[in-house]
Amino acid sequence: MNKSKHSKCPIAKVALLLSDPWTMLIIRDILNKKMRFGDLESSLESISTRTLTKKIKQLELEGIIEKTEHYYTITKKGSGLNTIIKSMSKYGQKYYK
Repeated sequence: MNKSKHSKCPIAKVALLLSDPWTMLIIRDILNKKMRFGDLESSLESISTRTLTKKIKQLELEGIIEKTEHYYTITKKGSGLNTIIKSMSKYGQKYYK
């Protein structure tokens, strides 16, 4: 996708943010409860430590999650993605059992 051509389109911006499955799964997990790094590693069994670290940093920079003490939590901006995550889950349950 040509980033400059679609840089003002809100759909393109969100699609770019959520285009990675690991990112979606991290958000899904942190939406449900605050989690430590190790909790996320356990939940996302096949993710490498390096990839998880990279994805967490990206989500922190975007203001989607934040680290408070030893836990990652969802921000107000990140909680707005709950509707998207739930819709994707319903769609997947209906069409990809």
